[in-house]
Parts: sequence; C-alpha cells; structure tokens
Amino acid sequence: MTNIRVGMAQINCTVGDIKGNLDKICEYIQKAKKISVDVLAFPELAITGYPPEDLLLKSQFIEDNMVALKRIAKRTKDIVTIIGFVDKNNGNLYNSAAVVHNNSIAGIYHKMLLPNYGVFDEKRYFQPGAEYPVFVINRIKIGVNICEDIWSFDGSTKTLAGVGGARLIININASPYHAEKWKERKKVIIARAKENSVTIAYVNLVGGQDELVFDGHSMVFNKNGRLIVRGKQFEEDLIVTDLSIIPALKVERSSGRLQKGIKTIMISQDFTDKKPPLKEKGKVALPLLEEIYAALVLGTRDYVHKNGFEKVIIGLSGGIDSALTAAIAVDALGKENVIGVFMPSEYSSASSNEDAINLAENLDIELLHIPIKETFCAYLKMLSTEFEGLSEDVTEENIQARIRGNILMALSNKFGWLLLSTGNKSETSVGYATLYGDMAGGFAVIKDVPKTLVYKLSIHRNSAGNKAIIPKHILEKEPSAELKPEQKDTDTLPPYEILDNILHAYIEEDKSPNEIIKMGYDKEVVYKVIKMVDRNEYKRRQAPPGIRITPKAFGKDRRMPITNRYESLWQI
Repeated sequence: MTNIRVGMAQINCTVGDIKGNLDKICEYIQKAKKISVDVLAFPELAITGYPPEDLLLKSQFIEDNMVALKRIAKRTKDIVTIIGFVDKNNGNLYNSAAVVHNNSIAGIYHKMLLPNYGVFDEKRYFQPGAEYPVFVINRIKIGVNICEDIWSFDGSTKTLAGVGGARLIININASPYHAEKWKERKKVIIARAKENSVTIAYVNLVGGQDELVFDGHSMVFNKNGRLIVRGKQFEEDLIVTDLSIIPALKVERSSGRLQKGIKTIMISQDFTDKKPPLKEKGKVALPLLEEIYAALVLGTRDYVHKNGFEKVIIGLSGGIDSALTAAIAVDALGKENVIGVFMPSEYSSASSNEDAINLAENLDIELLHIPIKETFCAYLKMLSTEFEGLSEDVTEENIQARIRGNILMALSNKFGWLLLSTGNKSETSVGYATLYGDMAGGFAVIKDVPKTLVYKLSIHRNSAGNKAIIPKHILEKEPSAELKPEQKDTDTLPPYEILDNILHAYIEEDKSPNEIIKMGYDKEVVYKVIKMVDRNEYKRRQAPPGIRITPKAFGKDRRMPITNRYESLWQI
C-alpha cells in the first residue's frame, strides 16, 4: 500500500470573476502545501464559476480562463492540482479538469455526460469528451472525472477503473443544492465505489449563484463504500485525508492507438514521509430544517454581496412570510444591514402593527413606519370618474399592494438598498400575489419555500437562538393579506396543508389531476388549484429570482409557455 494525502478545496467561486477565483485557488494551493497535500482538487469550472451560461459564448471569456489556468500552473511546484476550467479545442468547448504540476499542464479530462435537464444546459455550450486519462503518481493510478460522469453505472468511472486500472477516482463537482440532495449523492458514490472497487473523492462547489445554492459537503468513500471524511455544509472548507492505495504492479505510458480511449500519463512527484499530522474533526450532516435554513442564508448573503449591495429593505406586514425573510436577512447580512418598513392601511389590524414592531425589536433592526391610507384615498379619488357605478373588487386590493411596492422601490432607489420580496412558493404557484406590488423586488428569498415549510422554518429559527425572534402571535394568527375587511387567505385558497400537498404533486412530481384526486383530494379543489397554477405563468415569469431548495423550482427547473392553450381532457 502507498499512502497519499488528498485535499479537496470546496471554495465559493463567483461566476465571471476569473481574477477573484484565480486568487482564491492560489490561496488554497498555498494552504494545502503547508500541510504537505500531495493531490489537491478544486470544484467543477472553478476558474469561471458555475454556471457561466452565455458568458461561454464570449471568446475573450474563454481566453481569459485559459490564461488563468496557466497562471495557476505556475503555483503548483511539488503539488498535483486538479482545476475545473473551460477547454477549447478545434472550435469546440469542453467542461474540463486540468491536472497541473510543477508549472505545467500534465493532462486534461473532458466531461463526458453533459446534463441537459432541470437547471442544466450543458449541451447548449459543451461537447462531450472521448478520452480517459489515467494519471500515475508514485505508481498510484488516479482517474479524474466531472460531476454527472459519476452518476451513471456505465460512465467514465467504470472505464477508468476497469480498463485504466485507477484505484482512486477524484470527481469534481458543481452540484446544486435541494433539500437532502447529499443523500442522493452519497448513495451514488457508494454504488460506484463498490462496483469498481475504488476509493472516490468527491469535491463540490459551495456558495450562491442567482437562484442556485451549492452546499459543499465534499466526501471521500473507500472501495467498500465506507465514509472516510466529509466537508462542511454551506461553508468553504479544505478537507484533507490520508489514503492508503494499492500501487500498480506495472505501469506503461500510453503510446499510439489508445485502448478504449485510455491514456496513461506519468507525473513525477515524490510523496514526503514527513507530513504534519492531520487534525481531522468529525463532521455530521445538518438536520433537515437547519440545512434548508442554512441554504437560504447562504443564498441570500451571496446574492446580495456578489451583486454589489450591502443593505436590504423588506416590507414588514406583521405576517409570517416577511418575518421569516427578515430573520434570514439578518442572519445573512447582520442587523445593521436590514431595514424594515411597515405600511399600514385602514384594513391593517392593530395586532399587525404590534407584531411588526415586536419583530423589529427582536431582530434589532431599523423599522420605518409609512402609512398608506391617504395615498390610497388619493388613488380612489383620482379614479372615481372611471370607476363610477362599479363595485369594489380585487382592483382596490391591488392598488394598496402597488402603493407599498412603489414606496419600497423608492427607498431602494434613493438609498441603494436591495428590496427583498417576501412571497412564498404556495402563493407564487397559484398567483396569490400582485404584480408590481408585493411581487416587486430584486430577490425573493423564500420563493421556493411552501407556506407550511415557512412555519416550520420559523419555529426552527425561534428554537435556534437564546430567545424567540418571531413573535408567537405571528405564528398563531390566521394568514391574511389584510387588503379588505376581515380578509383571510382561505377566502381564496384551500387550507395550506391541503394546497401545499396538491402543489407538490402537480409541480414537483408532475402528477395528473386524476392521480392527485386518487390521493384523496376533493376533485373540485384539485381542479381549482391546477387552473390557478396554469393561468398564472405570466406572473411567475415577471417575478424576481429566488433561492432553489426543492427539486423543481420555478425558473430553469420548470419552463412553461406563457401563451398556452393546452387543456387536459378533464377540462374540456
């Protein structure tokens, strides 16, 4: 057996910030050198950030990423480093991993399985690879592949291990988060390790990028499928472990025609026996609610900071959604960077005023108080001729929401604060929101969080600190938009316990109406909910981006046409 010290640098990259990503990569190379790491791996497309999307169509962007790789290579004396970057060859682009050592690029692996589902569009930009380079270091055969490549039984892991003889596979990733996604990864990695009798080091990206969050949680499993070490969740981390690998009895450099695409590349690197001892700390996976909350905090922090903002503004209604959004914002950005605004109308209850004040005091944030009654009356007077003889309806409700949206956007413009909208997934799904009103904003923190989960996360946040942050009355009162007298959400919607289950089945599981009805839900309720979902696509398309925490969020995951006359037979 030969010992090898492997490091996994799960870093927070920023899309397009090639200089910043380069500096961070070089910083972690130096950290790894100080503790005698032999082989150090970085995430998928670490140089460009992930996903770079149509930046990949800019030739200068590709050139700059290649220049960055060459600069990184000059920092790799006495350490083998695996870097995710974009390679260009004969006019084609490849999602690639470069193995660099002693100032030069030893070899390059091109990703073979290009995901083109959900949030992924890799076939739009990249060509699949065809070669399987096996890197030999001190007679240890190491295979490198990228993200999706490890999910397939017949993928490159099988060829690298079976034909190429690799005993260690290093898999670099930019795997987006959804709740408990790490369990799916763990299952896949264990299967590949056992099938191929190889140790697998899985390094994942961390950080927020638009609606995506990358959770880190890098892992190493031995050939028996036993977890050796894991990285932190939602934090940058340098995970280092000592592995004992069976060396190859005979090693020959590939020449001439490649056998099944296998290419053997020798790297001259001696492993020092004088390594400082590792102080590995056991890391355990976060409980589900803590995991989701951490994802929302990281996604909010990175969206705000990576887009050049410092402070955020939130309309506080005294309701549960704005309360949870404010709590997340404070945990992400600090209390000094969060401003709340309470904008009561004649329909706002005294308890909502009290709840907003108590929440702001608990969070220790600034609270602005801007009544809208006079403004609303001015709108009604201005439109009195046009509306004469017509009954009040949702129009007057929406005017109030839009007045509030106007006020919040005015403050955002004047002071440079990013407006966080507070709508949840349940409301977004059925269009229970006002365009240019409560939907106004630059970022929707809980856009992918169903209403029932909003309550669970709020209770979790209250139990996480020394004192309850979200007032008890907010958790207990019946949800209401308070846009007309005695209004309740259940005037328009089924109870959220029922609504969220129907939405989950229809949106995330793509179940048909009949399948949902067979689950035990009332036929008329199911029909009503599905019609609301289908006819409100135009609203969702105009909503701000928000953090993805479910397997199917609105946006890249679910792309429905706005102009759409499809009707299932049950509707005809």
